[in-house]
Amino acid sequence: MALATVDRDGQPHCRIVLCKGADARGFLFFTNKQSDKGEQLAANPKAAATFWWPAPRNRQVRVVGTIVPAPAALDDEYFWQRPRRAQLCSAASPQSQVVRDRDELEQRVQQLERQVGDAVVPRPPHWGGYVLVPASIEFWQGRDGRLHDRFRFVRDGAGWRADRLAP
Repeated sequence: MALATVDRDGQPHCRIVLCKGADARGFLFFTNKQSDKGEQLAANPKAAATFWWPAPRNRQVRVVGTIVPAPAALDDEYFWQRPRRAQLCSAASPQSQVVRDRDELEQRVQQLERQVGDAVVPRPPHWGGYVLVPASIEFWQGRDGRLHDRFRFVRDGAGWRADRLAP
């Protein structure tokens, strides 16, 4: 999904992240919380996401809402089910920080691998998940002649209000 956040100066940022789940809570993704996106979410815990399916489906789903941290148990569960190489790279990478070159990254991973040996890779305390809790969800279906179908669902108390939007 494309995830949009806003930094302390009001500058929007957008990037692709892997949505790891969607349920009644919202949309789940994981990251280094010391990354640019982690700092942006700490400063302003609001975000928007877009899922896109190109032709022939020609659909998108837009989500706007607030961000809450995922439970630590979920962070642990997901981190330790990932491939070992992904665990090492996530733990060793100073995400969003300037590094000298690719070799520096490889050395960081190798150093951590030597330190850990055959033991379980510890989940860094700054690595974990977030849930985008939707305040609104819009479903968009492309149609011929640009007469697209758009339906927006807005949280209304304990339920949702549905609106049809003009394209």
